[in-house]
Formats: sequence, C-alpha cells, structure tokens
Amino acid sequence: MGNLLRVLNDKGGSVPKVNLFVDFEKAQPTDAEKAVYEKVAAVLERAPRIIDELGGYTGAGEQIREAISKPSNEDTQEKAWNAVRPLVLQLKTYYEFCTELETALTSILSVLCSADMTAMSHLEMHQALTKQLAEILDFSLKFDDLKMNNPSIQNDFSYYRRTMSRKRLESNDQPRTTGAASNSVEGEVDMRDDVANRMSLFYAHPTPLLNALSATTKRFVEMHSELPLENTTDCLSMVACVCRVMTENPNYYTRFENEETIYFCLRVMVGVIILYDHVHPVGAFAKNAPIDIHKSVKVLKDHSQKTDGLLNALRFNTKHFNDEQTPKATKTLLSS
Repeated sequence: MGNLLRVLNDKGGSVPKVNLFVDFEKAQPTDAEKAVYEKVAAVLERAPRIIDELGGYTGAGEQIREAISKPSNEDTQEKAWNAVRPLVLQLKTYYEFCTELETALTSILSVLCSADMTAMSHLEMHQALTKQLAEILDFSLKFDDLKMNNPSIQNDFSYYRRTMSRKRLESNDQPRTTGAASNSVEGEVDMRDDVANRMSLFYAHPTPLLNALSATTKRFVEMHSELPLENTTDCLSMVACVCRVMTENPNYYTRFENEETIYFCLRVMVGVIILYDHVHPVGAFAKNAPIDIHKSVKVLKDHSQKTDGLLNALRFNTKHFNDEQTPKATKTLLSS
C-alpha cells in the first residue's frame, strides 16, 4: 500500500512490536471500503460544526438564576423559558448526532473486526475506515472535554425538564373548555419523554460520548458471537500501538504535513485504549495486555503542553485503572 509502510510485526512478547504508518491525513477509500466509508462520511462531515457550536455554548444561566430568585414573576419565568428552549433543541441535535456516531462505529467495526484477516491486515487494507474510526474517537474526546467543562449544559437541561413538568401540572389543574385541546402545554413540547430521559442519562455522565461508544463496542461484541472477542480487542490494541509508534518515530511523524496530526494521534491512542479497557475482561492495564501503557504514557508526557487532559482521561475514564491487578508502577506513573 502506497500510504502505509509495514516494516515489522514481531510479537516477541505480549505487546506487538509494530512499525506502521497509517495516513490519517490523506487516506482514501478502496472500492471495498467505499459503501461503508460514504455512509460514515455523511455523518462525520457535521462534526466540526458541532464542536464549534458546543465550544461557544454559553447557556441560559443568568436567565435561570433570575427566574429561580423571582419564582412569582411571570416575566422572568417566560424569559428563562424562552432562553432555554432553543438551547435544549441544540443539545437534542448533539445527542442525535452522537447516536449516529454509535451506528457509524458499529459499521466500521463490522469491517475492521471481521474474521477474514488479521488486525494488522485490516489496518493495511482498510486505511480509510481506520482513519474514520480515529476521527470518531478524536471527536468524542473533544466533545466530552467541552461538555465536562461546561456545567451550563446539564443546568439548562435540568431546568428545562423541571419547567416542562411544572407546566404540565399547571395545565392539568386548569379547567378545560369544551372542544379545547386536552393539554394546552403540548404545543410547547420539544421532545418525547423517552427521548428526554435518554438525553438526561447521556448528559449526566462526565464523558457521555466515550461512555456511549464503549457501550456500543461491548454491544457489538455481544451481538456478533460468531466473532472471537480477540477480533475486536486486537483491532483496538493495534490502533493504539500504531498511533503511539507514529508519534514516537521521526521516520513517521515527519511525514505528517500538519503538526496537529501528532496530537490527533495521541487523542486517538487514548480513546482506543479507553475502549479496549471497557471491552476486554482484564483491561488495558494488565501485565500481559497487548498495549504498552508505560510507553503510551511516556509519549503523552513528551507532549505535555497539550496532553494533561488525556492523561486524566486514562486515569478517570478507564474501567480497570483502579483494579488491584493494575501494577503499582503503572498507577504511580499515571498519577505523577
């Protein structure tokens, strides 16, 4: 493959020694990838706009505080409600986009984890889909970081739900006129209760999208019982190793046209380690895991000016970091 250099695949230990260049900047789909690639691309093309919007999300905190402090003032109540409703519709759009990403991830895993070739061969033959997997993980880390650092998101949605419940109760208490709508507040309902419930659970999680993608990956494994678990975990661990090697080795990272691609690789490495840790029964921190956590942490610390959040993600968003079986040296390394 012109865009990929496969130098060595020597599994001398539990961690595969892999030198592999995947062109995350320019990889194009082969004919075999095109059907899945185009469906996923139609979803991912909206990702930059959503990150920009979420980054500029200011919320309705001022109006909500005013309404809470003056509960009998109808004007302040109406101002808060009118401020919150369009914001909640934005949050609904982001939630729906994230559910589309879950579907996209499943489509990609169906190809990259299929039994017809090894994980290494899949990355070699399906670079464009590997790039899209990386883009989903990159988006998820950016999305979750913006959400986690913006309490207005949960505050706005909580206020919306409380106000909607109150309006329904008030409407039910009012006498009904013959021929009138059974519930006058229904004209203000922006979503069904089941959607609101799912959104509430989604946004309540500190890192909602990574949590959702982890659950999606586990469901993929459960639904494809004909595939050995190793098909999925080998794919994830191989992507993690490739991302690490490409940021360690100047023969590879000097081939990037954009320096930001290095940080893209680091975000993807962390995202895929988190997925692996949630899917594998023992996790990514076990001594015999096929991911070199120590080298992964080292490369993050080598770029510490932009990776503090990624180190925290490994500590707080993984499933097995605090297990007794996690080596003490690993815990010390990540905590220092």
